[in-house]
Amino acid sequence: MKLTRSLLVLLSSLILAPFDSQASSLPELKWAADAKSGAPYMFVDANDPTKMQGFEYDIMLKLAEKMGRKLVFIQNEWESLIPGLERGDYDIAANGIEITPEREQQVLFSIPYYATFEQLVVGSQNADIHSIADVSGKKIGTLKASLAQYILEKQTQAKIVFYEEESQGYKDVADSRIDGFFVDYPISLFYAAPNPKLKSVGDPVGKLVYGIAVSQKRPELVPELNKGIRALYDSGDLQAILAKWNLLHPFTIKELGLKETASTNQGTEYQKVAHLQNQTLSFGARMTRYGSLLPLLLKGALTSMEISILSMFIAIAFGLILALLRLYGNGPLSFCAQTIVEVLRGTPLLIQLYLIFFGLPYIGIHLSPFIAAILGLGFNYGAYEAENYRAGIEAVPKNQIEAAHALALSPTQRFIHVIFPQAYRIILPPMTNDFISLIKDSSLVSVITMVELTTVYSQLASTYFDHLGLGLLVAAIYFFMGYPFVRLARQLERNLKRKG
Repeated sequence: MKLTRSLLVLLSSLILAPFDSQASSLPELKWAADAKSGAPYMFVDANDPTKMQGFEYDIMLKLAEKMGRKLVFIQNEWESLIPGLERGDYDIAANGIEITPEREQQVLFSIPYYATFEQLVVGSQNADIHSIADVSGKKIGTLKASLAQYILEKQTQAKIVFYEEESQGYKDVADSRIDGFFVDYPISLFYAAPNPKLKSVGDPVGKLVYGIAVSQKRPELVPELNKGIRALYDSGDLQAILAKWNLLHPFTIKELGLKETASTNQGTEYQKVAHLQNQTLSFGARMTRYGSLLPLLLKGALTSMEISILSMFIAIAFGLILALLRLYGNGPLSFCAQTIVEVLRGTPLLIQLYLIFFGLPYIGIHLSPFIAAILGLGFNYGAYEAENYRAGIEAVPKNQIEAAHALALSPTQRFIHVIFPQAYRIILPPMTNDFISLIKDSSLVSVITMVELTTVYSQLASTYFDHLGLGLLVAAIYFFMGYPFVRLARQLERNLKRKG
């Protein structure tokens, strides 16, 4: 029986091998989006956190199939999607990117795959705001760089409050921190409609048309995308996907020219998200969920730790070079070292990461996200380490240096055997603090397509609507990542005191 089964497996593998090789040989279509976008765009599958879901995810899968390509998803922050496209990190970007005249000057666009409008949401007990005309003088939240922001600025006198996450904006409306939230209709449908403390008011405002963005360096890709999108229209697949996600609004049907009777909203996915949003778990069920999510969080933590350790090695070496040049170099070298330290300490780490990852390609230097991350963190913290070294070296008593000079020790010998051992005791505590800060600042590398612990947390929190519990779990992971190094530093300090 075992021999027969083995022969059948071998035979089936030989028969299917040509089909498998054909599938694996399909050209890739690298698509970038932000999995923290939330429902219904792109988010983690609540039933299987290792997978993604969303109406844009479904559209991209079906589009790649029509184009005869293999879809490859690349995580990136929403604000960095177009810069990453221009850099050449992926082929296309599609994540609720509106086709606007300003963006059309930066990138090329496919024909639309979705159209919607802006929707105003207020508290269910609010009797003062009935439409966008009533928001002047009121605190209205929205997302940065969106059509909603443009409308609020041009058509109203509202006090605009910006948010990075839609869920937090709606929570603030429900808690009466702001008077309303004004964003795309799909967001209000999935985040506001299920909440009894919120209500949608007013007619549809404006028109948003979503398209697939393509680098201006890849114009040949646009006709291929357009052909695939038209195939989605003609086959009815696009309309079926929108119906699955409850997005067949009459406005959308009219703007996209869809058949009004071809599909109707099913609401299945909408009900799943609404259930998660209003779900109340027992303590045991919540702990079970956290246990199932822990492997994903630990995988992100491993990436954060790897980046942090390598960055700290660079910071230690780079900082030592800068300190030595500043203290012992000639005039120009000392000035250059001091200038580098002041510039790196005086500019935000986030801007430095942007310059390294998105700016250097303009002069022909292309770095992988991982290399850019460790260089950005390493150089930035190297400037702080340089000041630690300088303070430690200058704290060594001068009579020690004079005694070493009297013993005819060379400058190198004086530094290795006299100066550095004494300076090391002073340098160690602030160096440990810097390393712990570096571990926490590693979360910033998510802007250059690195998926680390904070990125994973944001993705999961937007799916399960659990920022508090998951946030405490992630905070604990960060604590346990840094605490062993604190204990190690204390042990080293005790050893140095005993030797002293």
